[in-house]
Amino acid sequence: MTIADIKKNAQDRMAKSIETLRADLAKVRTGRAHTGILDHVMVEYYGSPTALSQVANVTLIDARTIGVQPYEKKMLTTIEKAIRDSDLGLNPSSQGEQIRVPTPMLSEERRKEMVKLVKNEAEDAKIAIRNIRRDANEQVKKLVKDKLASEDDERRSTDEIQKLTDKFVAEVDKMVVDKEKEVLTV
Repeated sequence: MTIADIKKNAQDRMAKSIETLRADLAKVRTGRAHTGILDHVMVEYYGSPTALSQVANVTLIDARTIGVQPYEKKMLTTIEKAIRDSDLGLNPSSQGEQIRVPTPMLSEERRKEMVKLVKNEAEDAKIAIRNIRRDANEQVKKLVKDKLASEDDERRSTDEIQKLTDKFVAEVDKMVVDKEKEVLTV
């Protein structure tokens, strides 16, 4: 493994950490409805847990209501139960062949809890990024120890890995500021 491979691997892993954070932040509820809230709801479909998006069409009806249109009529009550049983605190109601999922307003206290949750998710992402930096630096040190790279290469690559880390940590910070603004906007 070369120093370039180590840096590329570190960059790929840091990018995955950012994507994981993006997915986690999408789950955090704001005052407005968005279909991403239901992404992680699993529905019992012919005996196996299946993602809601695989058994129904999920759309926005208006700013506060999500519409769920099952592909099969008999799935209506199963989907409704799965949404109600999820930890999202939503109360769906079926109207004919469609399920309406109103998203309740968030109280000021609940918004502050959501911001704390967002900050915790961000801190976890930063820790993951820093751990990737540490692993990469240790791999470079091992190359130097095994005489496969010079100490100058080590110093240079350590600086480059640090710049990479700073870039990804800054991206995490920006995502947190954006999500915080979204959560606190009434």
